[in-house]
Amino acid sequence: MKTGTLYLVPAPLGEGRLDNILPADVRLLANRIEHWIVEHPKTARAFLKLYGPDRQIASLQMRELNEHTKDTELANLLAPLRAGQDVGLMSEAGCPGVADPGAKLARLAHAEGIRVAPLVGPSSILLALMASGASGQRFRFHGYLPVEAGPRQDKLRELERDSAKLDEAQLFIETPYRNDAMLDAALEACKPSTWLTIARDLTTDDELVISQPLAQWKSKPRPELKKRPAMFVLYAGK
Repeated sequence: MKTGTLYLVPAPLGEGRLDNILPADVRLLANRIEHWIVEHPKTARAFLKLYGPDRQIASLQMRELNEHTKDTELANLLAPLRAGQDVGLMSEAGCPGVADPGAKLARLAHAEGIRVAPLVGPSSILLALMASGASGQRFRFHGYLPVEAGPRQDKLRELERDSAKLDEAQLFIETPYRNDAMLDAALEACKPSTWLTIARDLTTDDELVISQPLAQWKSKPRPELKKRPAMFVLYAGK
């Protein structure tokens, strides 16, 4: 029997019109998929209701894949694919498989010869890098930096050194309630000439992207940073 396809279906980064951020063919494809693997079913159903307002969302088959899912449970998630059914993999926001538990499932699908098909949609990592003005020739995404003040500053100094040495943009993400603390840490740990980009609510009506040297972050009024998770781009290159 021919296996199904594992479609990596992007989710919105925030509230807004889907036709501004997702191609029509992606929305049409998502509307025909009956089997889903998602981080949280409630959020996923809300997203899919936007994809197709007239669809019967309650009838969809949804299984969870999140930080609590054990590696031994991954193989069972592929059962519909082995039976010939297409499956949609969706993250909480953005592109599944990038800084996301879905990566392990995609790798397992490849190992079993199951087709994995990425669909076009918003990536906060690439959007922040595009808007930052930092070099896109070399960049690294580090996820979340240490929470503790000392290790966090040590990491920021390390990223700054690597950025200057390699002409490399350094990207990381932070939660809303720690955004201000991250900015304070960068101001204390890094040189005034190093550029820092903060991007939040990308692709939404509340989108904010500010990119400037840390000296200007220190002297200018600070924007509201506690609303949503923010993407940071640190750049000390040429």
